[in-house]
Amino acid sequence: MKSRLYLCRIAACAAFAIALVDCYSQTYPVKPIRMVVPFPPSGGTDVIGRLIAQHLTNTVGQSVIVDNRAGAAGRIGAEQVAHAAADGYTLLMATSTVVITAPVLFPQLPYDPIKDFAPISPIASGSYVLVVHPSLPARSVTEFIALAKARPAQLNFASSGPGDTNHLSGELFQIDAGIKLTHVPYKGAAPGTLSVIAGETELMFSNIVPAIPHVQSGRLRALGVTTLQRSPLLPRVPTIAESALPGFEVQTLYAILAPAGTSSEIVRRLNEAITESLRAPDVKQRIEADGSKTISGTPEALTRMMTSEIAKWSQVIKRAGIKPPAQ
Repeated sequence: MKSRLYLCRIAACAAFAIALVDCYSQTYPVKPIRMVVPFPPSGGTDVIGRLIAQHLTNTVGQSVIVDNRAGAAGRIGAEQVAHAAADGYTLLMATSTVVITAPVLFPQLPYDPIKDFAPISPIASGSYVLVVHPSLPARSVTEFIALAKARPAQLNFASSGPGDTNHLSGELFQIDAGIKLTHVPYKGAAPGTLSVIAGETELMFSNIVPAIPHVQSGRLRALGVTTLQRSPLLPRVPTIAESALPGFEVQTLYAILAPAGTSSEIVRRLNEAITESLRAPDVKQRIEADGSKTISGTPEALTRMMTSEIAKWSQVIKRAGIKPPAQ
């Protein structure tokens, strides 16, 4: 009799807990939500984060406050979210450098991009363009590859630093094209781009938007974009995939994540709200103006994207012998 009474009490407690979770999920959110952007204000990630935060505020009925937690190329902010309460009130505006390449470059990273986060929704993907100094005798990707094969390790490619996406783009390009270039890292994308304009280096995989004025002025020559489809910002520039290397693709992923353990109902609620925000014309126009493309999807789809990208860049980093950047 006592055991039966005990089991009844356990069942009642479980039912009560389920009811509480269901009630909590239905009323969520009841207070402001903090969106951690792990980079300084005014950068590309910050712009996208604030745009989404503004629309989420209108959609969910509570303020979504952007909290810039810069440092260690985004890893500090990501760690804070990974260890935050899994209650839906702390979100991460994540990028590829934080949840795709950092886990590969830094084996002792204090968070796991798959195990320590609950994926909510992809937001956008950013792309790059291969630019060269106009004096270089190559007007296409095919011509450039032929030139590089004739001059192994003599052509220098600039990047914004070891392990950054434009550096990894160059490494993947070398692997797929069967060529050898010399990497010259700079402290940021701007000085890297200026080095190509000045002729200090021959090429760079640049973010599209900052490269456009220099391409239009003739100070840089664009050979190919890294997406599988041409960019509407540079419609006359072919993709590297269509020009010479089928399947070649490099993109920066932007996504919203929450701490692992966040309830599926809250994740669903946020995913629906973000998807609605991404349909807004001003959101699409602003993101596309920065050279990115809006993408929406389920949490499961985001997990597959992250897993696939981690596997891809793990192989590139291993084959290229890239070591973690100095801290």
